[in-house]
Order: sequence, then C-alpha cells, then structure tokens
Amino acid sequence: MIFSYPEFLQLAGLYFYPFVRISAMFMIIPIYAFRSVPIRFKLILTVFITLAIAPSLSLPPPVDPFTWKGVLFISQQILIGLAMGLIFLVVFQAFVMAGHMIAMAMGLAFASMVDPGSGSQAPIVSQYFSIVVTLLFLALNGHLLVIQVVVDSFEYLPIGVSFLDRDSLRLIFEFGSYIFLAGVLIALPAVTALLLVNIAFGVVTRAAPALNIFAVGFPITLLAGLVLLSLITPLILPHLQELISHALDVVARLRLTGA
Repeated sequence: MIFSYPEFLQLAGLYFYPFVRISAMFMIIPIYAFRSVPIRFKLILTVFITLAIAPSLSLPPPVDPFTWKGVLFISQQILIGLAMGLIFLVVFQAFVMAGHMIAMAMGLAFASMVDPGSGSQAPIVSQYFSIVVTLLFLALNGHLLVIQVVVDSFEYLPIGVSFLDRDSLRLIFEFGSYIFLAGVLIALPAVTALLLVNIAFGVVTRAAPALNIFAVGFPITLLAGLVLLSLITPLILPHLQELISHALDVVARLRLTGA
C-alpha cells in the first residue's frame, strides 16, 4: 500500500497529537504526576491509551509538524492537556490550602515534611489532607475519571480546533482562583473554633496574669486542633465530591466553548 505525503501526515498525526495531549495531562494531573509514579509507567500508559482511542478519531488535517502551523497544532494539544490537568489539580490544592490555614491556627505552620507527590515542603496538616484526599479520590475511581475526561475531550475539542480564545482562558483562570475560596470554606470551621480558643486564652491571661500562657496554651491549642481534625475528616468526602462535580462542570463549559 502506497501513501501520499498528505495521507502519511494524517495517519501520523492521528497517533502523535493524542499522544502529546495525554502526555501533557499526565505531567500535571494529580496521582499520575506524583514523583513516586515511574516515568516508564506513565509512558506505557500514555502509549496504551493513544493506541486504544486513535482508531476511533477522525483524521486530523495534513499538517507538517515542522512548519509553523504544525507547531501551533502541537502547542494547542499541550495547552488542552495542561488545562485538563490543572482543573483537577485545583481539586487537590484546595485541600492543601485548607491544611495550611489549619496548621497556622494550630501553631504547626513550621511543622513540615517532604510531600512525596511533589517533593516540596508542606505542613503536616496539609500532608494529612493530601493523603486522605488521594485515597478517597482513588476510592471514587477518580483515576479512571480523569482518563475518561481526556478521552472525551477529543470529541468536543478535536485536533486543530482553536483553543486559545478569551472565553476558554478566562474560564480556566477563574477556576484556578477557586483554590482559595474552596480552601477557606474547608478550613473555616476549624480555624473559627481555634480562634475562639485563642480568644479564651486571651481572656484568661487578663484575668490571671501570673499564669504561664505559653506553657498551657500551646498544648491545649494543639489538642483542640487534633480533635477538630478528627471532626473535620468525615466532611472531606462531601467537599471532594462537590469539587469534582465543579471540575466536571468547568470541563462541560469548555466543551461548549470549544464547540
């Protein structure tokens, strides 16, 4: 069988462009982007998904990847993959932000350890939230959900579609800022309760100046924080489900924008 050059470009692009998009998503999306996940596993999984979905896709335009138009096509696939990963990364980072706030209120802001996922330093409360959220995300089949999202993206954001429009970028940036709002909402009950504990210590200090508040206050604040963490932990699942639902809503709005 003899292929013309445009037909060869279409056939090669049918596998190359999906590979680029899926690889870009795995670079940033939680769980798959963890440093503990071997690069070889990510590569094999990307190749397997590409080989599975490429035959069902429509042929892309015959564009030489070494031209400016080809570079634009590749850049679009990278941006789409990163956008998909960023949307779900916000879900995890909201809990990390909440952990930072609670750790500061408990006096554990400097009690940090290395995050096995990113390799950076994070407060121990954020680490606790991150581990719980990761386990719940796996229990909810979130690792399969993100693959389904990127596979479905080839239907409403096909290869060659313009993705650099103002509405798409504004939607992604707005959802990125949702980290702070969601983090505050998750941490608000614990932070408020710990604030009341500190206010109570202030009143006690005024009533009994001879009391060594530093020797008594920190252990009680720490104990109160641990009790509050045990009370907040059952609420992580509803918050996670709500954030995932919000993330899927953003993906659906991207679908309308791409269409």
